[in-house]
Amino acid sequence: MTDPIPVRLLETHLPITVYEPSRGWLSLRLREIWDYRELLVFLTWRDIKVRYAQAALGLTWAILQPLLTMVIFSVVFGKLANLPSDGIPYPVFSYVALLPWQLFAGALQRAGTSLVGNSNLLTKVYFPRLIIPFSAVAAGLVDFLLAFIVLMGMMFFYQIRLTWAILVLPFLILLALLTALAVGVWLSALNVQYRDVQHMIPFLVQAWMYASPVAYSVGLIPSGKWRILYGLNPMAGVIQGFRWALLGAAPPDELMIASVVIMILLLMSGLYYFKRMEKTFADVV
Repeated sequence: MTDPIPVRLLETHLPITVYEPSRGWLSLRLREIWDYRELLVFLTWRDIKVRYAQAALGLTWAILQPLLTMVIFSVVFGKLANLPSDGIPYPVFSYVALLPWQLFAGALQRAGTSLVGNSNLLTKVYFPRLIIPFSAVAAGLVDFLLAFIVLMGMMFFYQIRLTWAILVLPFLILLALLTALAVGVWLSALNVQYRDVQHMIPFLVQAWMYASPVAYSVGLIPSGKWRILYGLNPMAGVIQGFRWALLGAAPPDELMIASVVIMILLLMSGLYYFKRMEKTFADVV
């Protein structure tokens, strides 16, 4: 019979890892997201598969949603309301705006409820909690790319040529995703504490759409201080930027400056609030 290993020897050789609550701006630990990048990719891919699981049309919904919405907008706002479209055929005018809007709206809705939807992970294993809203936002890129292919076909049909301005498009896509992430981290942290938030999100998204130049031209907004005030909606600059980059519409000017500033403020405050409340997620969720 062998002698048992002394407890003191075990304590000496076994490593002990202690996770402590983070504090302050320096504790955001954004580098951890890169360290856990494989988990980020896994959760993103899982969100994509779950969203279209057991759906007869599968990824086709990523094309049908903006396409059918464009048809409704073209009839209601283009024909009946006869809203101006800056000299651009209204179907492509509205579809170009629907691409960044649906990218933003879908990412915001998924991110806002992501923590509660992954409560089983929060209570079982440690990982950077920011990965959950990050993956919810990134999952929308697949839908965007599929819908973008349809846009290329529409532009070919209407004989609209691309210009060098399309090089700005990746920045505009990033701005839309960061805006969704900025609001999403706020809502996801609040939703853990107050479940009313998940019922408020659909109304927020719908109201936000009408406050954005999706169905109408930003040219209807007077220039000067009113245009800057309108730019406090970050998606106003994104949508106008899309129309400029793809259709040659008027550039976003001061609208984009206001949108970028507001997005940065929302993102910084959202990350800070998220990390401040992170230590309570596992206990409350």
